[in-house]
Amino acid sequence: MNRVRIVVGPERFDLGHEYAALTANDVDSGAVVAFVGRVRDFGLDSRLTLEHYPGMTEKTLAAIVAQAEARWPLTAVTVIHRVGELAAADEIVLVLTASGHRRAAYEANAFIMDYLKTEAPFWKLEHSAAGRCWVEAKASDEADKNRWSE
Repeated sequence: MNRVRIVVGPERFDLGHEYAALTANDVDSGAVVAFVGRVRDFGLDSRLTLEHYPGMTEKTLAAIVAQAEARWPLTAVTVIHRVGELAAADEIVLVLTASGHRRAAYEANAFIMDYLKTEAPFWKLEHSAAGRCWVEAKASDEADKNRWSE
C-alpha cells in the first residue's frame, strides 16, 4: 500500500478535505469508498463520551489496516476516529479506502469497520435523561467481524 493515515482525536473532520488528501496525485485508484459513522440520537439530551488509550489505539488501528492490506490491493487508507464528548448527529468515525477496483475498496472498508468496532480500544459512555451507562460490545458486531474468517 502506498499511503496510510490514522488519526485519533477530538477534532472534527471534513470528508471533502480528507477525500482530496487521499486522492491527491493518485492515478492508480479506480475506486474510493467512504464510510462515515455518526452518533445516533438515543433519547432526550443524548450525548456520547469516547475514551481511548493513546498509543495503543493508534497501534491497533494500524494493525487492522495492515490486515486489510494483506487481503486486498489497496492504494491508500485513511482512518479518523474522534474521542471526547460528542452529540447526536456528530461524525464519529471516517474510513476511506482506495484501490484499483471497487470490490477491493468496498470489502476492505467493511473489514476495517468490522474490526474497528470489535478490536479497537475505545470505551463509550452514553449520557441521556435516564442517566449514564457504558456501552457494551454487541453480538452483531462480533458476528460481522467473524464473517471475514470464513
